[in-house]
Amino acid sequence: METAEFVRILDREGRLLAAAAEAAGSDAEIPACPGWQVRDLLRHTGVVHRWAAAFVAERHTSFRPMPDEPGEDGAELVAWYRDAHRHLVGTLTSAAPGVECWHFLPAPSPLAFWARRQAHETTVHRVDAETASGGTPTGISPAFAADGVDELLRGFHARARSRVRSAEPRVLRVRATDVDGAVWTVRLSPEAPVTGLGGEEPADCEVAGSAAGLYLALWNRAPFPDVSGDASVAELWRERSAVG
Repeated sequence: METAEFVRILDREGRLLAAAAEAAGSDAEIPACPGWQVRDLLRHTGVVHRWAAAFVAERHTSFRPMPDEPGEDGAELVAWYRDAHRHLVGTLTSAAPGVECWHFLPAPSPLAFWARRQAHETTVHRVDAETASGGTPTGISPAFAADGVDELLRGFHARARSRVRSAEPRVLRVRATDVDGAVWTVRLSPEAPVTGLGGEEPADCEVAGSAAGLYLALWNRAPFPDVSGDASVAELWRERSAVG
């Protein structure tokens, strides 16, 4: 997917997130995030938007900590989030393609990284906001969901900080049934997971389903659509895969 498409998705998802949060109200609980209410979701996501935009706009080439969360609540907090979202979208839209700045996963360019990462960040939290009021989440396109699965498996969990580890070597297969070639093989060991594309070798466990279903399940927002083989491997993912 191209950077411009990620920015378009980010724009749409942030608007949906704000509308869902406004409808649910600040006190509504986030089912997938125990202890979080909608106000926590808006503060967190808005701070992440401003943090990301600063790297691109100010061309910081080293890590900077996130700013403090705001004290606003209610309608003022929703307005603050919308402003943070608009600022991020505008920053990414106007940035030079070759802008150099800090980023934390492999990508064709820093701009491509931030557009992709913020599109997925916002989509996952948009689902959180929509489920806070008990509603059915807006759909996620298969291609975008498959890209998000790839980012999570071959990006986040390729890092040394991943906690998805197994004393005994295990193999988890992830198979999207609605996107051609969207199959990943995750090798688990005492070290960080190693994930490759394709699925020829035997697996101890396979999780399969639509790309959107897998996307939400791997981010621990929904149950796995279908599990075959040793279900304890899927449960290991569920218990240890949270990204901080």
